[in-house]
Amino acid sequence: MSSNMAGGVPVSDAQGDMGPQLALQNVYLKDCSYEAPNGPRVDGNWNPQINLDLHTTANGLTPELREVVLTVTVAAKQNDVTIFLVEVKQAGIFLMRNLSEPDVKRAVSSVCPSVLFPYARAAVSHLVTQGGFPQFLLPPVNFDALYAQSATQQQPTATN
Repeated sequence: MSSNMAGGVPVSDAQGDMGPQLALQNVYLKDCSYEAPNGPRVDGNWNPQINLDLHTTANGLTPELREVVLTVTVAAKQNDVTIFLVEVKQAGIFLMRNLSEPDVKRAVSSVCPSVLFPYARAAVSHLVTQGGFPQFLLPPVNFDALYAQSATQQQPTATN
């Protein structure tokens, strides 16, 4: 049996391999919100302080299908005044078949958010631009590094 790897998680090949499988079935915008308390009026130079928050959840739909939701929240402030607040919940349905529990955790925390992030990034950019602000692009996010950092923090420390 041969299988491919996508982000370190095994994915079956096109020959119908019954090994581990991870496949995107659907992508959709589950929810979004945009607030600009004062509209696009900004005093002074446009140089906002940006706060980015990312959160991932997963819901089992069937034994093999999971909905993974990446929530991206962006708050922009200038001189301690909120310029805009955007929240996007980008969702995807993923087939996860024959994955070990560690592979499922990695898929939900790293591989799936990496697939969903470009869609969320585009939605955030579109909402900010439609709000009358200059084009805004979120920087790339390394979900593999975030997952590794989270896994390291969750390991119990040995006590003597």
